[in-house]
Amino acid sequence: MSNSEVRITKAEEKDIPMILDFIRMIAEYEKLSHEVTATEDTLRRALFSAGSTTKVVFAFMGDEAVGYAVYFNNFSTFVGRNGIYLEDIFIRPEYRRNKIGAKLFAYLIREAKTNNNGRIEWCVLDWNKPALDFYNKLGAECMEEWKLYRLRENNFGPALEILEKN
Repeated sequence: MSNSEVRITKAEEKDIPMILDFIRMIAEYEKLSHEVTATEDTLRRALFSAGSTTKVVFAFMGDEAVGYAVYFNNFSTFVGRNGIYLEDIFIRPEYRRNKIGAKLFAYLIREAKTNNNGRIEWCVLDWNKPALDFYNKLGAECMEEWKLYRLRENNFGPALEILEKN
């Protein structure tokens, strides 16, 4: 199939099992399968309950979902506008090199322009050379001076204890 046959569709609640499959695929690719605790129920509540701002889109070739992206709005105080934070973008390995990632990014850029977003941001693992090359080709900037920190749920209690002592 040619890349012109790629279509991007918004996920619906009935797609939750497929969303979870893609989450597991990206986790395996990133060597983080042991960290996946999402379930169909948690995804249903997070993605499809009233007020959810997280969106999922799929890339299809024919009837097959070959890629997906998960994103939500963030806010830049410097720009003074919302932006898009891309949590996941993943293309099944056998479908890479078909410009599917480009189609998903084009969709996100159009979303950002339509909604007057100031920027699109995401993280990438430092060993993922194909992704790094793709992002550099787009003109994306690596914010090397910034370090991503993560406070995990299992550390919420200890962190609160530290904060409450000060």
